[in-house]
Amino acid sequence: MLWRGRRQSDNIEDDRSDSGGGLGGGMGGGGQFRLPVGGRTGGGGSIILVILVVLAGWYFGFDPSQILGGGDGGLLPGGGGQITDNSGSQDNGGAPANDEMKQFVATVLAETEDTWTGIFKAQGLTYEDPKLVLFSGQIRSACGFASAAAGPFYCPGDRKVYLDMTFFQQLDQQFGASGEFARAYVVAHEVGHHVQNLTGIMSKFNQMRQGMSEADANQLSVRIELQADCFAGVWAHYTAQKGILEQGDIESALNAAKQIGDDTLQKKMQGYVVPESFNHGTSQQRQTWLARGYKSGKLSDCNTMSGPI
Repeated sequence: MLWRGRRQSDNIEDDRSDSGGGLGGGMGGGGQFRLPVGGRTGGGGSIILVILVVLAGWYFGFDPSQILGGGDGGLLPGGGGQITDNSGSQDNGGAPANDEMKQFVATVLAETEDTWTGIFKAQGLTYEDPKLVLFSGQIRSACGFASAAAGPFYCPGDRKVYLDMTFFQQLDQQFGASGEFARAYVVAHEVGHHVQNLTGIMSKFNQMRQGMSEADANQLSVRIELQADCFAGVWAHYTAQKGILEQGDIESALNAAKQIGDDTLQKKMQGYVVPESFNHGTSQQRQTWLARGYKSGKLSDCNTMSGPI
C-alpha cells in the first residue's frame, strides 16, 4: 500500500500515555487468546459464551471481562509485561519511539475521510469525520470501559473509533492475516460502522434487536457486520482508483476477512462451529461482501438488511 507521503488525518486522539498501558487481555499479553475450560456451564458452553462475548465486545465497545468475570480480568487473565508492536518499538503506556504505525493509521483515516465525504456529497449529504482514539491497554469510552481484549471497536455514543495498535500484531501472528492493507481493512470496517451510525442504520438496528431472541439478534448482527465489510470494500474501490494499492493488497484484506469469520474463529478456538451463535458472518460471507463493495463501489450493492446473505 503506497501510503507514505499522503495526507494524514487530524482526527487522531492519542491517549496511549493516559490509558494505562501494560494491560494485556485476551487479545493482549504474549499474543495469546486464552479461553477457559470447564466451568459451571460445562466446557463447551463456557467456550461458546466467551466467544460470543468477546466478538460482541470487539465491535460494540465493551470490555468482555466486565461480563465474564468482573473488572479484574475475570476469565480472561492479563498477560503482564510489555507488548511489542510491528514497528519494532515497545508500548509501555506511552507513544512508541518509532511511531510509523500511527502515521499509517492517520493516513488510512484520511483516505476514508476523503472517500466518504465525496460519497455523501454526491447524495446531498454531509459527512462528519469520526475521531480515532489510539489507546494502550485500557480506556473508557461513551460505550463503557474497554481494554485490549475488546480489540478495535466503534462507539456510536461518541462517534469514535478506538484502536489499540497491538491488535495489528495479533492480526498478523495469531490470525495469520498479514499486510498493511489487512490493517487498513480493520480501520475501514470500523469507519463503516460510523457510516451506519450517520445514516441511521445503527440506531434502527439497536431498536430492532430489542426484545428479539438471541438467535434472531445474532442474525441481525451478522447483517450489520457484513454491511460494514461491504462499506470497507466501497472505500477500497475508490482507494484503488487513486493508484494507492499494490499487488496483493486486496488479497491481504480478503484473507483478513476470512480469518475473522465466525466459523473460522470457532473452529480454531474450540474445534467445532455453532452456526446459531454466529453474529459477524462466516469467512465466505465476509469475503463475499467485502469483495462486492470493492468490485462495484456502490452503496446500493451493500444492502445486507434484506434478502439472502
